[in-house]
Formats: sequence, C-alpha cells, structure tokens
Amino acid sequence: MKLKEAAMLIEDGSILAIGGNVLHRAPMALVREIARQKKKGLKIVKTAGAMDVDLLCFAGCVQSVDAGFVSYESKYSLANHYRYAVQNGDVQANEHACYTVISALRAAQAGIPFMPVKGLVVSDLIEQNDYFTKITDPFSGQGVTVVRAIVPDVCILHVEEADELGNAVITPPLFEDVLMAKASRKVIVTAEKIVPTSQIRRENERVSIPHFLVSAVVPVEQGAAPCSCYPCYDIDGREIEKFKALKTDEELDGWLKSYEYADNVSREVY
Repeated sequence: MKLKEAAMLIEDGSILAIGGNVLHRAPMALVREIARQKKKGLKIVKTAGAMDVDLLCFAGCVQSVDAGFVSYESKYSLANHYRYAVQNGDVQANEHACYTVISALRAAQAGIPFMPVKGLVVSDLIEQNDYFTKITDPFSGQGVTVVRAIVPDVCILHVEEADELGNAVITPPLFEDVLMAKASRKVIVTAEKIVPTSQIRRENERVSIPHFLVSAVVPVEQGAAPCSCYPCYDIDGREIEKFKALKTDEELDGWLKSYEYADNVSREVY
C-alpha cells in the first residue's frame, strides 16, 4: 500500500482530525493526496489550522471545520481559500476556542458524551455553535458550559520517526497529536523515516503513539513540507506564498501535480 492507498482509507463525509499546529508538522503530503483524490464532505477538526485546512477548502473537499484558529500566522496573513469558502456558504465554520476543541477530543478519548469547559462562561460561541450548551452542576447547582464530544473517524499525523508496526516518535512539542490519536477511530501516520522495531524497543520511552492505535504508516520524506518538521527542516516561505497566490482550479491542479512524484515515489505502507 502506498500513500495513494492510505488516502483511500478516508471515506467521503468522514470526520477528519489533522495533526500538527498551524505551519508546523502538518501532514501535508497526505493532505495533498486527499485533495488529488477529490474527497468530498469532510468534516475537519483541528485546534489551529493553516495551509492544510486552506488547501482542502480550496480543493472543494470540506463540508465543515471545527477549529479554534485558521490562519498562516502573522508573517503569511490570512487563510483566504478557507475564508472565501466560508463566506460563499460552501463550508460551515463551527467556531471554537482551541481549548474547546481539546475538551471535545478529551471527551471522545474518555468515551463520554461531553466535557465541561470552565473558562467558557460568557461568550457568543455558546449561542452560535451547536456543540455547546449549559447544564446545571448537580453538586453545586450552578450553571456550567459543556462541549459535545468530537469523535474523528480518521486522524492523520506526520511524525519524525516510526517503525513498520506504527510505533511513532514525535519530537516535542507534541501539540494535540497524541490526544487526536486516542480520540479517533482510525489513525494514519506519515513519517520522515522508518526505523527498525528493535531500535524502538530499546528506546520505547520515546514512543509518543503506540502501534495498536495506528491503522497505516507511510514513509514520506519531507512529508510536512512546505510546513516545518522540527528538527528536520523549517518552513518554506516561498512555496507557501506560491500556494497562496493560486486562484483557479487549474492552477491548484498544477501545484498538486508538481508534488505528486515526491509524495508518492515508491513509498509503501507497512
């Protein structure tokens, strides 16, 4: 199985959690393949998104986004493809704080239907987002805001190292990757390199995500590019600006094709 086949594990209409944070360690090779396969109706979950969410919205793959933040950080400005998709009514934006996405995933991890969010007391989010409601604390009698669990069908992550079984090693910061993996029904990992399982066993304290959570692992060098993957490589600002300047579907198809060989050349899923 190659990267193309790994993307086929993601069905149209899936709730898709995407690892990494803003422009750091996003699984961009797999995101590009999802766009090439023209998946439809995806419900994206991410605490702080950027190019990954922007690209999938541009490609017409997205039905909704649950995120606390979608932007390219101050240097690269707004995620305009995402913005236009929301403004045009093509994508539903379910606004969160990053913490409420985390709380919704924690509820899913624990197998419970909702999670209290102490900090969300007075906010328009409670009225604007159906994921929130207020209940009465049975112990104190006071009101408390809760967020409904979000259970991703698939979680996609990029890591620095993994073995052929799927034991994944992430160089900190971990962001929400481990939480997403534990909350999701299925996990697909792309890795900068595959290391021997014997090495993982000698250094098992380095494992961030154990193999029994992982459905597929794909070796993809530069799998987060043009985002960063610390300590392997930094953000490629020129390529990000090039993507942000794309306007048409034809230009997007050309940009995706320019990465196709590097993303898919003779790489197998173990």
